[in-house]
Amino acid sequence: MTPLFIPSPSENVWHLGPLPLRAYALCIIAGIIVGMIIATRRWRARGGTSDALESVVVVAVPAGIIGARIYHVITDYELYFGPGRHPVDALKIWQGGLGIWGAVALGALAGWVVARRRGIRFAALLDAVAPGIAVAQGIGRLGNWFNSELFGRPTTLPWGLEIAPRFRPTGYEQYATFHPTFLYELIWDIGVVAVLLVVLDRRFRLGHGKVFALYVMLYSLGRFWIEALRIDTVNEIGGFRLNNYTSLITFVGAALVLAWLVRHRPGREAVVEDGAAGATDDAPAADQAHEAQEGHEARTDDADAEAGDAHAAAGTTGPALDGAQVPPER
Repeated sequence: MTPLFIPSPSENVWHLGPLPLRAYALCIIAGIIVGMIIATRRWRARGGTSDALESVVVVAVPAGIIGARIYHVITDYELYFGPGRHPVDALKIWQGGLGIWGAVALGALAGWVVARRRGIRFAALLDAVAPGIAVAQGIGRLGNWFNSELFGRPTTLPWGLEIAPRFRPTGYEQYATFHPTFLYELIWDIGVVAVLLVVLDRRFRLGHGKVFALYVMLYSLGRFWIEALRIDTVNEIGGFRLNNYTSLITFVGAALVLAWLVRHRPGREAVVEDGAAGATDDAPAADQAHEAQEGHEARTDDADAEAGDAHAAAGTTGPALDGAQVPPER
């Protein structure tokens, strides 16, 4: 078989006058835009409003990027702190280095705060945005390709990624092609995670956070085997990369949550936002609607009882009550 190989980009930054346009940042922005489009369509299909979703996204996305950077710096602290290192480099996010689990954690926390204040069912929101997050991650991985980073072990497979000598890790200088782990994750995120989530959601009408739990499980599964291919220097415990442990823990945790949700939260939410004007409490809109219906029924019963009393007092003809005869009208 004739090797084809995937070339590495010759440039990863362009200049628009004095303004540098970095490929890594552009890939992240493109991923966010596409993910937002998908999330908006799914959220509106569930009965939500674009305004409510945007109010969460404008807070959750910046928080997610900050969380992703914090996770990376903590798990790879030796790159920024210690002899010969420059701690200020930890702030240079455009040079690469984001951890998805930090993005999910801090982004979800910020989103939950906004959703609670806006009367949005957070679990329903997570279900709506999960496929979009997976697609955004896949597109964002193209940034690793432009930066010639986070590739896998040497390979002679036809789809091997060509890496320039200056980017090859110590001990791998003699190899020219490596596993394109960026491409593996892009295909996994979009072709497996996002598509499968949409198919399963349509088939079973999943709700109450089940789609998001499945997203965490599927992404963790893919990340585990892709992470095992990478050769970039990271912290290890017992011979396993730290991200492998994270993937294992998140997979098990999400599986347990999903099992509980399937048992105790069947179906999908009927209402995803508090749409009633003047609602001021934190009660779910579905509960409010149920209470309103009960109140309407109670008022109807009271009205019927009052009407019956009025008829009896006026001596109107009506049906016998408990066997008593109603005297005829005179």
